Amino acid sequence: MNTVLPRLALDLAAPPGDLRLLYPNPVEEIRLEIGFGGGEYMISQARALPQVGFIGVEPFVNGMAKALAALAAHSLSNVRLHHGDATDLLDWLSPDSLARVEMLYPDPWPKRRHWKRRIVQDNSVMAIARVLRPGGEFRFASDVAHYAAWTLGHVLRCPQFEWTAERADDWRRPWPDFSGTRYESKAIDQGRCPCYLTFRKRSS
Repeated sequence: MNTVLPRLALDLAAPPGDLRLLYPNPVEEIRLEIGFGGGEYMISQARALPQVGFIGVEPFVNGMAKALAALAAHSLSNVRLHHGDATDLLDWLSPDSLARVEMLYPDPWPKRRHWKRRIVQDNSVMAIARVLRPGGEFRFASDVAHYAAWTLGHVLRCPQFEWTAERADDWRRPWPDFSGTRYESKAIDQGRCPCYLTFRKRSS
């Protein structure tokens, strides 16, 4: 946290500018993962796609520390981080600056009185739509059926998004390039069925 994070942390006090300039090597596009947990999926993607720049957001110290250790071990240069609230980062980013936003197994806050704490709300969906470029994707995964339905309803209320599913297997099966997470493996082992939703930002 004291030695690696300062080198990778975004400075939200400065204008975002061209995000590609955040990385020492050329990148073709930028992707964001909101709430990366221990960072295993983000790091797997960063290792497989050196031509892509990744931004990860995680408010909890344990997850951030674990991800930082892995980033240092693999000497990855195509990842930048924000240790804090995703809302602050979304407000900072320029419009149409991201190719993809991913939200994998966020806290479902299952009790009704806590639903207002869920990261998926009308305002956050609009914020994600603002920072995605036309044709960009918002991907969401959860093993909680109510939260998947909640997300589907909230995103479809946003006129800038369309749901890409054409058949049931489009939400039953993970994306072809999805390497999975520890939480997903645990959910499947315990008999819970993940749901994978993909939304595309409309071109107009």
